Amino acid sequence: MLNPRFFKKFTFFIIGAFLLYTVILIVPIVLSFAYSFTNWDGYSKQIDFVGLKNYIRIFQSEAMMAALGNSFVFCFFNAVIITALAIPLSLVFHAGFRIRNFLRSAFFFASVPSVLIIGYIFQLFFGPTKNGVLNALLGNLGLEPVKWLSKGLLPMVSIIIANVWRLTGWHACIYLARLQGISEEYYEAARIDGASGFAIFRYVTFPLLAPAMTISMMLIIIDGLKIYALPYALTGGGPGYRTTFMTQLIIQTGIGEKMVGKSSAMAVVFFAVILVVAVIQLRVSRKREENLC
Repeated sequence: MLNPRFFKKFTFFIIGAFLLYTVILIVPIVLSFAYSFTNWDGYSKQIDFVGLKNYIRIFQSEAMMAALGNSFVFCFFNAVIITALAIPLSLVFHAGFRIRNFLRSAFFFASVPSVLIIGYIFQLFFGPTKNGVLNALLGNLGLEPVKWLSKGLLPMVSIIIANVWRLTGWHACIYLARLQGISEEYYEAARIDGASGFAIFRYVTFPLLAPAMTISMMLIIIDGLKIYALPYALTGGGPGYRTTFMTQLIIQTGIGEKMVGKSSAMAVVFFAVILVVAVIQLRVSRKREENLC
C-alpha cells in the first residue's frame, strides 16, 4: 500500500512538472497561433485582427518557400549521409580492438561543442580566400581558391558537411548501443549455416538495427528542421535565400522586421509541417521494423 505522504509528494511533483511544461511549451504555442491572426509588431499595445492575411502573405513569399525547401533538402541529405556513415562506424566501434574506446570518445566529441562554435570553426575551414584551410590545401595542389560559402550549391553542401561531421559519431553511438544488445546466438547460427560476413550484416545485423534506425532518423529530422546556429554562423542565410532555413526566417521576420503576426503564422505552418513529417516518418519506420524483424 502506498504511503500517503509519498503519494502527496509525488502528486505535487507531477503537477509542478505539468505546470512548467505548460508555461514553457503549451502557452507559447497557443499564443503563436493567436498572434498569427493579428498584425502585432511585438512592441506596441495595439493588436488588430487581420484574419488569414498573414497566411496568404507567407504562401506568396519567395523567402518562405525557399526556406521551407532548404529545410527539407537539408533534412533529407543529412538523414541519408549520416545513416550511411554512422552504421559502418558503429560496426568499427563494436569490433574488438584496443583503441576502440578512444575512437568512440574521439568521434562522439564532435557533438559536444556548441553548434555555433562548430559553425565558426568550419567558417575558417571553408574560408573563401587562400587562408582558408581547404583552399590552402587546394593551393598546394596548384588549384585556384573556391568560394565554398557563396557560390552556387556549395554553401548548402558546406553546411551539410559540417552537420554530418557534427552528428555522425553521436548517431554511431546510438547504433552501437543496439549492436551491443544483439545476442551472439544469431551470429553463431549464421556462421554455422555458412553465411559470409556481408550476408550476416545484411540478414542479421541490419534488420536488428531497425529500432535504432527509427530513433536515429527521428532525431536527425528534428535536429535538421530546427537548425539555426550552424547555417547562421557559416553563411548568415546567404547568398540570397539559398541557405536560409525556416527557424532563421521566423526569428528574422518576428524580431528583425518587427512582424510578430507574420512570423507566428510561419511558425504555425512550420509546426504543422513538422508534425506531418514526424507522423509519416514514424509510421514508415515502424512498418519497416515489422517487415525486417
